[in-house]
Amino acid sequence: MKKQSMALLIALTVMLSGVAGFGGTYLANALTYPTDNSTGALPLNQGAGLDMDADQFTAYLEAYLADNNVLFAVPDTAAFSATLLNSAGENTTDGVMTIPEIAALASNSIVEIYTETVVRSGRIGQFVTEGAGSGVIITASGYVVTNNHVIEGARKITVRLRNGLEYEAALIGRDSKTDLAVVKINAPGLQPAVYGDSDKLAVGELAVAIGNPLGTLGGTVSEGIISALGRNIDIDGHAMNLMQTTAAVNPGNSGGGLFNCYGQLVGVVNAKSSGSDIEGIGFAIPANMVKTIVDALIQYGYVPGRIDFGANLVDILDTRTAMLNRIQTLGVYVIQADADSNLKAGDRIISIGGKDILNTADVKSLLETHKVGDVLSVIVSRGGQNTAVEIKLKQATS
Repeated sequence: MKKQSMALLIALTVMLSGVAGFGGTYLANALTYPTDNSTGALPLNQGAGLDMDADQFTAYLEAYLADNNVLFAVPDTAAFSATLLNSAGENTTDGVMTIPEIAALASNSIVEIYTETVVRSGRIGQFVTEGAGSGVIITASGYVVTNNHVIEGARKITVRLRNGLEYEAALIGRDSKTDLAVVKINAPGLQPAVYGDSDKLAVGELAVAIGNPLGTLGGTVSEGIISALGRNIDIDGHAMNLMQTTAAVNPGNSGGGLFNCYGQLVGVVNAKSSGSDIEGIGFAIPANMVKTIVDALIQYGYVPGRIDFGANLVDILDTRTAMLNRIQTLGVYVIQADADSNLKAGDRIISIGGKDILNTADVKSLLETHKVGDVLSVIVSRGGQNTAVEIKLKQATS
């Protein structure tokens, strides 16, 4: 075991001894002087030493306490163990870290993401565009969370670690509703971020954003506060419940991390309010939502229960757009339909389930009240005539 790790570990056991009495003393002795006993405990391996990350240490500590019937609980063990294992020995007992300590702890969990996407244009044909964003390592095995809009449509996704090494990533799953996606790389020695509880955040708390602003400034750290919680924001036609921060975020920060004073991941950055006179307004997806969606994407490749309408829709709501598309009547149009759908490209949606449809937002709001497998009656204008068709809602897989 490294001398620093041993010193910190002994410091922990001393603290435990003072708080927990006999139980702490027992733990201190067991950890300081490893023995190969048959009590079912997890003694340190004298040959291998204690070489583990924050999550592993937390699990080790909790298992050791449980197996030895020591009735003691460390408040917020993940934050405490992360601070214990990653600080320079200057941390306080409450685990609160300075901004440099947060940056040192969390920066290795942030990656740069670069994409190549094939774009087809009627005028100049096919060409490749490049994009950039950020991501957060969430498992030591290589799973990385980012924004869906960062990787959507990409034919190639490249992840660059803080040490400069690059790896081609495989898309595991994405969820357009929450603007989250998971990719995976095969790389050794990855340091995952430690989740914090975003439900316990308070307005005014420290917030530290780390990401790749402008797609060229990887590892940038900016600080601010949590300036609001539960903001209902419409992004690309999707209503999202986000936290607001004053930490500086810019294009390229999308998919990066927002961390609290314990160095825990409390949000994934996904938007900034733009404008020449707007600064200090950024948004992030709360970590508790991120974890739920990420777990589903890793397990299934999609989020169960998401609805697929079976067609891509577009708003034609002004005369200029209508003229460009050679359309006479404003409304919501089908631009592409699945082969097994009763809808056809060129259909104008008039109503769904008896409710008039004025824009695509109406469709999305209506679908929120239904579930996979429901059958909806849809009235469309097709070839100048109103036609009734039935649509069976399918499971969306992206």
